[in-house]
Amino acid sequence: MTLEQLENLIAQRSSAPSSESWTAQLLEKGAEKCAEKFGEEAVELIIEAVKNDSNGLINEAADVMYHLLVLLKSREISLSHVMAELERRTAQSGLTEKAARKT
Repeated sequence: MTLEQLENLIAQRSSAPSSESWTAQLLEKGAEKCAEKFGEEAVELIIEAVKNDSNGLINEAADVMYHLLVLLKSREISLSHVMAELERRTAQSGLTEKAARKT
């Protein structure tokens, strides 16, 4: 599955009844709840990385990606906007890009 396919799946599930869709439940609770859930998953990812648990890290990485896209959906920001920003940043060296953000 690509991230674009996951984004499309999230969009489909967002319009399902919340009794039938975890995605719809999260989005119904608002962006703040989506952000909280993303943060929880990010912490769990870090824990698995520190434990050096490959399977746990893979599972948590999938959770982080899903919850990031749900969070973006909650604010009506598309993956294509994020990818365009990454494209803009990779047009120059990372050190140059980072230095430019300080000004």
